[in-house]
Parts: sequence; structure tokens; C-alpha cells
Amino acid sequence: MEEILEIEALKQLKYKYFRCLDSKLWDELGEVLTDDATAAYDSGKYSYDGKPAILEFLSGSLGDREVISMHMGHHPEITLTGADTAEGVWYFEDYVIFTKADLRLRGAGFYRDRYRKVDGRWKIEHTGYARTYEEMQTADSGAKWSLTHYGDHLDSD
Repeated sequence: MEEILEIEALKQLKYKYFRCLDSKLWDELGEVLTDDATAAYDSGKYSYDGKPAILEFLSGSLGDREVISMHMGHHPEITLTGADTAEGVWYFEDYVIFTKADLRLRGAGFYRDRYRKVDGRWKIEHTGYARTYEEMQTADSGAKWSLTHYGDHLDSD
């Protein structure tokens, strides 16, 4: 039963990562990372060492109010590797709208994470993903679209 509770805590941790990312809650996102966390996004194309560097990259890439993102994690495969360590593989989907550039990015892939307990709480020690696909659509592609709702989550508690 204890193993199930630990795995559930790790699921909650990753869900919080995605929620904070899309809600632009950078301070709260920092709470889920170890101080010495590392990241290797897009097969290592964007790699960072340390919580400040990771948060700077994420807030710089997605922090503009005109960038709308949706990240979803599915089908976690979590393995407890020790009393205070674990690993996880997550299938993910993302959709990012860059309103100023009239550009949309959609894709999927697999996150590979390492977790470590710090002061009795699980944190992400390493995160990163490799894509299975990515697609982009721009205004000049001929497709018509409109943004019908956005922003309520940014102004709420």
C-alpha cells in the first residue's frame, strides 16, 4: 500500500508541474523542482542545469500572456528505485498558441523524469522529453481560426 501512495504522490507532482506551467505560476512551479534540477527538453536541444536556469527558460518561452499553452501527461510508468528516489516515463501532448505570430504548435512525446525526496517531499530532479511528432500552423497556411476564450485561469486564485 505504501508503494501505491508514493506513486500517487509522484503523479500529483507531475500534474502540478503541468498546471503551473500552463498557468504561468513560476514560483509554484519552482516548488516542484530540486535546487540542482536538470532539464533536457526536445531531445536535449534545450538543456539547463539548476532550478533558476530551468525557470528562466520556461518563463521566457511561455511567460508572455500572448503565449497560451496546454500540456497534458498521460499513462505514467513510475518506478520507485529507492526509499527516496524514483523514475517516471510520461506520454505527453502539448498545444501552444503564439497569438502575436499567429502560430500554433502541437505535438506529443515522452517525458523521462527522475524524482528525489527532499525533506520528506517528492521533487523533480530531472525532466526532459523527446518528441514523437510536432506540427506547426501559421496564418499563411490558409487555415482560418479564431481564439474564442482565454485568460480566466491567469486572474484567479
